[in-house]
Amino acid sequence: MYLIADSGSTKTQWCLIEGEKRREIRTSGINPVYQSEIEIGEMLKREFGAEERGIEAIYFYGAGCAFPEKNEQVKKALDDFFKSARIEIASDLLAAARALFQRQKGIACILGTGSNSCYYDGENIVRNIPPLGFILGDEGSGAVMGKRLVADILKGILSKELADLFFQTYPYSYAELIERIYRQPFPNRFLAAFTLFLKQHIASPEINKLVSDSLEEFIIRNLVQYKEVDNLPVSFIGSIAFHFQEQLFPLLDKYGFRAGKIVPTPMDGLIAFHTGVLLP
Repeated sequence: MYLIADSGSTKTQWCLIEGEKRREIRTSGINPVYQSEIEIGEMLKREFGAEERGIEAIYFYGAGCAFPEKNEQVKKALDDFFKSARIEIASDLLAAARALFQRQKGIACILGTGSNSCYYDGENIVRNIPPLGFILGDEGSGAVMGKRLVADILKGILSKELADLFFQTYPYSYAELIERIYRQPFPNRFLAAFTLFLKQHIASPEINKLVSDSLEEFIIRNLVQYKEVDNLPVSFIGSIAFHFQEQLFPLLDKYGFRAGKIVPTPMDGLIAFHTGVLLP
């Protein structure tokens, strides 16, 4: 019996595998950039339920798990909760690459709450343009789209009609928005939640342009930097890529890139990758 976890900043999808049996569990996101070992452990106790016994290995893929010290933080929290399981910690980007391409080459991208990309050679991530988070980077992500939406509304750039619709949907005051974004935990999650509004009003030329501009910024500031992109498929994982395919595919074509597939989550691909495989 082993456990696969795909964790973003917003949510974690777990799949417990025992022979042919599969059981899915969902909890809040785990991101060691924003959470301490203690906070991760408390979340597991609160949301995962009773500790599972007899787990032989855990394959944990997570946002923020790209640095040894952060990986160790997550590993200690998992080890404390699950006890005897062997644990492998890897980035959510490797999860995307393995899920999208298995053991083939390709350009793997994440467009969800955050964004990321890499050149994957079928075994390892060979090159990665650093995402830099939603303040310095994360172009094309839900957090950045949400940030742009809120900023355009508060600055009076978006039409009054759309601004009124926004405040009818989300009855925040100016002060409450500033408080949530600048002083409360997980501002990226908060901002990314506004992409539902973007999806609902994508027929508006203003909203369509906001989404398309953000996706094109992801292409310009990330994808075009991979010399391998001219010869390999570009595939995507994440809710933003999945829900805004109509805006994304024409942009890939505009830049001459070969579009691969788009899937909302990597779990099915990770199960295929790990089936029958345990840590040595």
